[in-house]
Amino acid sequence: MMLKKLALAGAISLMGTTAWSACAFENETEVKILSAGFEAWKAVTDAMAECGNVQAELDQEFRTKQPAAFEANPSLYHLGGVSNGTVTPLLNAGTIRPLDDLVEKYGQNLQPNQLIRVNGQIMAIAMMVNTQHLMYRQDVFEELGIDEPKTWDDVYAAAAKIKESGKMDTPLGATMKSGWNLAQEMVNMLPGHGGKFFNDDNTPAVNSAEGVAALETLKAALEYTDPEVLVSDSTYVQQQFQQEKIAIANLWASRAGAMNDEAESAVVGKVKMAAAPMAMEGGAPATTLWWDGIVVAKNITDEEADAAFRVAMEGLDEEMVKANNGAAIWLIKGYAPGPLAEGAIATATANPAPPAYPSTTRMGLMHTALGNELPAFLTGERDAQATLVAIEESYTTAAKEAGILN
Repeated sequence: MMLKKLALAGAISLMGTTAWSACAFENETEVKILSAGFEAWKAVTDAMAECGNVQAELDQEFRTKQPAAFEANPSLYHLGGVSNGTVTPLLNAGTIRPLDDLVEKYGQNLQPNQLIRVNGQIMAIAMMVNTQHLMYRQDVFEELGIDEPKTWDDVYAAAAKIKESGKMDTPLGATMKSGWNLAQEMVNMLPGHGGKFFNDDNTPAVNSAEGVAALETLKAALEYTDPEVLVSDSTYVQQQFQQEKIAIANLWASRAGAMNDEAESAVVGKVKMAAAPMAMEGGAPATTLWWDGIVVAKNITDEEADAAFRVAMEGLDEEMVKANNGAAIWLIKGYAPGPLAEGAIATATANPAPPAYPSTTRMGLMHTALGNELPAFLTGERDAQATLVAIEESYTTAAKEAGILN
């Protein structure tokens, strides 16, 4: 079950007439879900659709659409696909419902680590773990005698050698689209350099030597990336790999399966997965650990919530995992790790290990500030120091408005 048109931001699947061949019940209640558009979500929503009356909207801009859609009364969707980085606005707004009663009713096959609790209540069901990890063209590396990169310095040295060989003008892919994607690269890189985002009193701490080092490491990528890198998101980089335009990228593990999709990839069997590069020797991989999963809207009827959760459990069952084992690092029973999971597992089990992305209000505000202010640094409009000052000022303004700072 591969997602064939990942470039279509608003791909909608209307699934109301699907047969119920692999579903334990016939769903007679309309269920709508808004989620990201990567392969794992396609697999899950396809499995949900086997129950009937399911409409799945797979949209890479889901994180900007969900808050308003769930705030509507009634909610525009019954289910949401979220991560620990995108669930926070929904939690803060109170637009998703506790799931304890539904888990007791229908969640007998869930694993304990799938139950995401907030203040003691189950608020989400995790289906997979995700992280950015290194993907590289093993055939190109072997041909040019390049060792597997361990640090970002190694990555840039490998990119330079590939560029000098004439095989590719822009051998490196990067998810540096202005906004959320670019901010996430800084979220990876600053802790990787030993820096931190906040002081104990919630004031910002990015204006530091580590902050400057993180910015310089990010900017060094531009010598080897597509000139359009500031519009480059995960789908863009995935397609660059599939079309043989790049040889290296620190890309989400959820994109690994697409490399071996014979229907759309020219690099089947050629892309190797490895741990995310370290920003400095002896440090943790410069990335963060995530989970992806499902939430249920608050502003729907109890009957709709019951049907939606029951359908979701059909999408998150062992049968789906066995049919789509390589699509994700599943937390669901039946998952058997394969070669495509090697990089993510190496990243998650590194010593020291990378941090989990913090699902906090202050991190959400910082992420927004990063996304707004970092492009000016990469385009040369501001130097590193001025950029860090601008980030701190932007965060401070938002934090005061949110009541986090006085």
